[in-house]
Amino acid sequence: MQSFCRWLAKKLGWTLVDNIPNEKRYVVIGYPHTSNWDFMLAMLFKFAVGFQFNWIAKHTLFFWPLGILMRALGGIGVDRARTKGFIGELARAFQEHERMVLVITPEGTRGHTDCWRSGFYHLALSAEVPVVLGFVCFKTKRIGLGPMIHLSGDEEADLAKIREFYADKIGLYPELEGEICFRPRPEPSNQTETKSD
Repeated sequence: MQSFCRWLAKKLGWTLVDNIPNEKRYVVIGYPHTSNWDFMLAMLFKFAVGFQFNWIAKHTLFFWPLGILMRALGGIGVDRARTKGFIGELARAFQEHERMVLVITPEGTRGHTDCWRSGFYHLALSAEVPVVLGFVCFKTKRIGLGPMIHLSGDEEADLAKIREFYADKIGLYPELEGEICFRPRPEPSNQTETKSD
C-alpha cells in the first residue's frame, strides 16, 4: 500500500513533505481546506509516508455504511450543536494516550469563513501539546507537514507565526480560504440595574 501510494503521488505530480516530528502527541492544523480533494490528498499522504493520525469532521458524514470506513481511516465525528465539554474530553485523551496525533481544519468548512475556529488553539494549550502546521498547496503541488509551534498563550503573536507560514500556501479554490484570525470574544455586559422611582 505504501509503495503504491508513493507511486500514485508521484504520478499525480505531488511532492510529499514528510517532516514527521519525533513528538508523540500534538495537534496538526489542516489548512487551507477549500475542497473535497484536500481529504483525498491527506489520505494519500497518510498511507504514502506511514503517518498515523486521527481527524475530526461533522458527525453527519459518519452515516452507515460510510461511517465504518471513515472511522477506520481515523475519523472522529463531532456534533457541532453539542460541543460543550468536547475540548476538555480531547485534552484528557491526549493526557491518557502515550501517542496521539489529531488533525483539525480550523476553518471548519470548505466554504469561505471570515475567521478560524479557535478550538485547536484551546485544545493544544489545555492538553499542553504543540501544534504542527500541516498544509496542502495546489500552486506548488506539495502536501505535508511544516514547522512545529509551542503556543505561548498570546493569540495574536501565535497567529502571526501561523500566518507567516501559510502566506504562500494556496488551496484549490483560493477565494474560499478562511482568514487566519479568531472571532472577537463578546464584551461582558456592563449594564447595571436601574431603580425606578
